[in-house]
Amino acid sequence: MPSPELPDASAQLRARLAELSDLGGIAGLMGWDQQTMMPPGGAGPRGAAMETLERIAHERATAPELGALLDTVDGGDPLVRMARRDHDRARRVPVELAAEIARVGADAIGVWIQAREESDFAAFRPALERNLELRRRYAECFPEVDHPYDALLDRFEPDMTTAQVREVFARLRAGLVPLTEAIAAAPAPPLLQGPFDVGEQRELALEIVRAFGFDDAEWRLDRAVHPFACAISPTDIRVTGRFDEGSLSGVFAVMHEVGHGLYEHGVDPELARTTLGSGASLGMHESQSRLWENLVGRSEPFWRHWLPRARERFPAALGGVSLEDFLRAVNVVRPTLIRVEADEATYSLHVILRFELEVALMEGTLSVAELPEAWNAKMKELLGIDVPDDARGVLQDIHWAHGELGYFPTYALGNIVAAQLWRAARTDLPALDDQLAAGDHAPLREWLREHVHRHGRLLTPSELLHRATGAELDPQPLLDHLDAKYRALYRLGA
Repeated sequence: MPSPELPDASAQLRARLAELSDLGGIAGLMGWDQQTMMPPGGAGPRGAAMETLERIAHERATAPELGALLDTVDGGDPLVRMARRDHDRARRVPVELAAEIARVGADAIGVWIQAREESDFAAFRPALERNLELRRRYAECFPEVDHPYDALLDRFEPDMTTAQVREVFARLRAGLVPLTEAIAAAPAPPLLQGPFDVGEQRELALEIVRAFGFDDAEWRLDRAVHPFACAISPTDIRVTGRFDEGSLSGVFAVMHEVGHGLYEHGVDPELARTTLGSGASLGMHESQSRLWENLVGRSEPFWRHWLPRARERFPAALGGVSLEDFLRAVNVVRPTLIRVEADEATYSLHVILRFELEVALMEGTLSVAELPEAWNAKMKELLGIDVPDDARGVLQDIHWAHGELGYFPTYALGNIVAAQLWRAARTDLPALDDQLAAGDHAPLREWLREHVHRHGRLLTPSELLHRATGAELDPQPLLDHLDAKYRALYRLGA
């Protein structure tokens, strides 16, 4: 006969996990507001508020009472298994350190924004040095790891190690470099000539993502310096974008962020207000955004449906552009300074650059003062371009202002996983091209919801990937996709 304590213990555990989930939602809302609505004068008080909130959340996550409940309930339950993992890791980090990390990261956002506007790395350097110091102290809480960077990486990509990322990225780099070199030797397609009215871009982006699953009753789109997505809850999804009259990059950025939102929106409602009601990892999360942005959003079937709509909004710029020329333009391979504007073929090289720099910073073989010079050298090595200023170089990303070292590798891991999921979806959905050409995105969305979204964090990233594709993490499907796509677009020989 089951113990009479178990139902009560399970209910108490769910209540504590709901509280932690709610605190996470509040933190997400405060972060969203800071980047979209908050006046600059709110930076100091917001940092203090984030510190207080993190202190409360950390105390709740490490409470002995939570550990006692986890010891009481069924350890075979996936909810309990993952909650135990979170609890054990959180207990390793002193509450004062967790709170300080939150405050320093929040304070650094305003510093970064101004430094980026003025292209002044020296102004941002003290904040980054402080963030690095705190992340080293965080890594020291996990002395058993093989590399200090492992402790940071695990926050975003559970069970992934620095050694594994190095091996996968080496294979990725070995395939990408010769492909991009071959493309560079071919005639470049002409770029689209704007201007593209920002308001019309926003409306086109909304029309497209509403077809993906964006619902005005549960989503909103706002402007941010650095586009991002944030799920306050499964029915409160915030996405942001940044539009420029010179290109349609903002439309693709919104597709990208809505891919993130669809993941959170599609988690099984039974997991709502638990610590499992979000994505399995940031790499898995990024696979969803990159799949919708690139594998769908830059494909020929997709634009067979959407190009006529785009022509209606931009008749002067697109009225005389053929489908073939449009596809070649939006899939152009051209080394760029800015990661978020990079094409499919060179994007992962931007990520490899950041990964290598972060590892060097954690190892102490690179100082923060040396970072701009090292950044510029790696841009030359990997992408063959010179960096004219810090704003378009080392200051372009918001992540280091947050102190989020260990985050960047997940972007390239997401590219890899996206290609593996795409291959599996196309096998299971043989009519997918025709569906996309008809503007019907529901079959793909529901396939992703069934194989990825609904599971939340019930499965580890590797378990989820294996169930969906039958394979381990493998960059070859991505390399195959890029090779086939760009050899056709650039008319390269075998």
